[in-house]
Amino acid sequence: MTDITNNTDNKDAKGNNQSIFGKQYKWDELYFYQKSDVIYQLSFAFCNRFIHLYKDRTRDQIIQAARSCKQNIVEGLADGVTSTEMQLKLLNVARASLKELREDFEDYLKSRHLQMYMPGDSRYNVMVDYCRWHNKLIDYEPYFLQWTDEQMCNYALTLCHFIDKMMMSFLKTLEREFITEGGIKERMHKARTGYRQKQDEKLKQLEAECSRLEQALKEARTEAEKWKTAYNDLKQRALKAYYSQQEEIKRLKEKLGEGEG
Repeated sequence: MTDITNNTDNKDAKGNNQSIFGKQYKWDELYFYQKSDVIYQLSFAFCNRFIHLYKDRTRDQIIQAARSCKQNIVEGLADGVTSTEMQLKLLNVARASLKELREDFEDYLKSRHLQMYMPGDSRYNVMVDYCRWHNKLIDYEPYFLQWTDEQMCNYALTLCHFIDKMMMSFLKTLEREFITEGGIKERMHKARTGYRQKQDEKLKQLEAECSRLEQALKEARTEAEKWKTAYNDLKQRALKAYYSQQEEIKRLKEKLGEGEG
């Protein structure tokens, strides 16, 4: 049975993998959380029906162990956003509570000489198959007032087995994520270093562009000076030609004036 591990993507607002926060898993979509909710409600219903409110302290222990499992899953996954260490600790607390709960249900069966369903028993096969493919409270709640104490204990033990197995698989996933992505301190360092590197790269690009523009400006000024020199030279030659023509015109006029006289 494959667990659901939907989560928010570990990216910043611009889509870069530089977020310092860990993945936020949607615990209510995780199968082992859904089953932990079932085991808590089943444990509560079981205690109300079969364990005396005042004469047996096991009642409170069962309910608290079941609640601890469920609540520590929620808290652990929430804390995982900023602390991988706290996440792992709380999930292990949830597993420890689950093992305590399993021991209480086993003791109930043993102390009352009730049967624990074993492989090969038709009831065992039906029970395991049902618990494997059903995760939500709505799938189990109608049976809480129908099952015998023996049935409720066996279904609780099977759910405990599946929850523990799924949580171990999930912890392996967290282990791989920690190895590849590190904890929050490493992500903070990586994000800050990445930001500084981008700023340094941008500064280098701007400096290179500024240098290129300065060179282009220098070349443009040199070219402008060439054009200015060429213009002044052309202007002087044009003026010289103009004045020379004016002198020639004047001489011609004077010659014409003498001829008429």
